[in-house]
Order: sequence, then C-alpha cells, then structure tokens
Amino acid sequence: MDFLKIDGSYGEGGGQIVRSSITLSCITKKPIIIENIRKKRKIPGLRPQHLTGIKLLAKICNAKVDGLKVGSTTIKFIPKTVENYTIEENIGTAGSISLILQILIPAVSISKNRLKLSIIGGTDVPWSPTSNFTKYVLSEAYSRMGMNFSMEIKKRGYYPRGGGLVEIEVYPTKQLKPILLTQRQTKSVKLLCSYSDLSSDRIKNEVQEAENLLKDANLSVESEIKKEIALNKGGSMLVYAYDSNSIVGSDGLTDTTKEFGKSISKNFIRCYLGADNHLSDMLVLPASLINETSIYRIKEITKHLETNLYIASKITGCKYGIGKLNDGFELRIAGNSNTAIQ
Repeated sequence: MDFLKIDGSYGEGGGQIVRSSITLSCITKKPIIIENIRKKRKIPGLRPQHLTGIKLLAKICNAKVDGLKVGSTTIKFIPKTVENYTIEENIGTAGSISLILQILIPAVSISKNRLKLSIIGGTDVPWSPTSNFTKYVLSEAYSRMGMNFSMEIKKRGYYPRGGGLVEIEVYPTKQLKPILLTQRQTKSVKLLCSYSDLSSDRIKNEVQEAENLLKDANLSVESEIKKEIALNKGGSMLVYAYDSNSIVGSDGLTDTTKEFGKSISKNFIRCYLGADNHLSDMLVLPASLINETSIYRIKEITKHLETNLYIASKITGCKYGIGKLNDGFELRIAGNSNTAIQ
C-alpha cells in the first residue's frame, strides 16, 4: 500500500498537523503516515488529548490506525468508508472538545454523512477555541461553505477537571462553496460571557470594560452574561460579529489575564478585515476541496495557518497564494475537489 508521508515536525510541529492530516485522509480516502509527531515539543509524541479525536474519527471512517498510543511519534492512518454514527464519548480529562470537533465536523459533513455526538470534556480550556467560538463563529463560516451543524452546550467544563457536556449533530454537505471575506462592515457586536464559581462583580466589571472599549470604537454591543454550574471555577468571553463580507470572533479565558475583557475587545477591534486569525486556519481544509477559489483577508499569517496550508496542499493538491496588503494579508486558495466526495 502506498502511503502519503507527512512530516509532523513541519512548522510549529504540534498537534494541528495530526488533526488536519487525518481529517483530509478520511475525506479523500488517502492512507497517510505521519512521522516526527511533536518532535520539537518538550515531551515529543502523541499526548492523551490527541488520542480521543483520532479514535473517534477512526471509528467513523472504519480506519485502521497503527501507532495510536501515548508517546508515539509515528502513526499510520488507513481510512475506509465514512458512515453515519450516533456516539457518546467521555474524554476523561479537560481535553478540548472544540479541537475534536475541528476533526469530526468537516470529515463527516464533507463525506455527506450525519453524526450525532454527545461528548464530555473541556468546553473552555487553554490553547483551544472556546465552545462559544465553535458554536457561533465557526458554524457561521462552515455554513456559508455548505457544512452545517447544530450544537448545544449542556454543561461547561473548565481546566483542570473538565466535565463539560456538548451535544452536536453534523449534517451532510450537499455542495461545498467557496468563501469570500474581505472587510468587516457591521457596527453591531455580540458579547457572550459564561462563568462558574467566580466573583459576579469581577465578571460584570470585565464585561463593562469590554463594552466601553467596543463603544469607544463606534460599535454597538449586545451582551449576555451567564453563571453556569461547572466542576471547578472558570469562565470565558467571546466577542463576535458577521456580515456578508466578514466573520470575526475574539475569545479568551478568565484566567489568562487580569483584564481579559479589555484584551478580548482590543483583539476584536484590531480584526477589522474579513476573518479573525483563529478562523483563518479553520477555513483551509474545506477550501482546499472546492474547485473554485476562496478569498479572505486577515491581519496575520499564523503558524496554524501555515501548517494547514502545507497539509492541505500536500494531500489535496490545492494551490494557494498570499498577497501583502497595507494592513494585513489576502489569502487565495484554489481548491481541488476529490473524486471521493463527488
């Protein structure tokens, strides 16, 4: 059997390479071997938080996987046919549910299948998009590209105990469509803040600080604060907006900085082009599978974006170009539809 080899140490050399590679392998039905997994990290190889997503995807596409264990620096992933599934899963840690959904949603939807998933783990944890970002920002972008999913956050799960519960249903894609995101024009912004076992006064003050900055930038703000039960204290905030030319979100956790509200709002105000930096890398995989050109403008070229462009071009054969603007960059991705998803 011929395997497409992926260098897991490319660029940032993290878990993103593994997630993106197995997702595209599943969609295109191309067997892959990923070597040098997390080679540049202090503890190389797969960590426990990587295993759940790979195991779930392997189950859904009936894949054979070699090397799937903690510490493994090489895995072989041999996909077969994706099937409809109803699954209940408990990560067992505060491992990120959002990162697992980044694997499952495109793989299932683009393969024209359906998934009902109930999953327990971390909804709002470090080094990961918040669950609200997935529900409100990523879902809008994916919907415009032809992928749809519904998501209910039944219970929040923060680091270190997790225990959050998310129920999601992924629907089959009828037709993938290119996306065009150039400039944020709307002045209407939504702010969502969820927290558990933290001072309500502190949360209200943070939200007020965030609102003040947004209003000073001539934006109108609709805010919602929710106190929700969780296994341990924590909280998250999302500021987002979208219109026909943009989808922009800025999120963060309460424990990352003393003035998290200000930090999140400043980042949103700065992202006035078509897409935010986090969304930019999430659009690459579906865009690489469309026989048309997707175009979006961003403030920065992140390491995650570079990683996904490398993986997508290697597996799908898509072409891409990055142009420098006065205030950012324009990315164009000319996709290459695979016969496996026709």
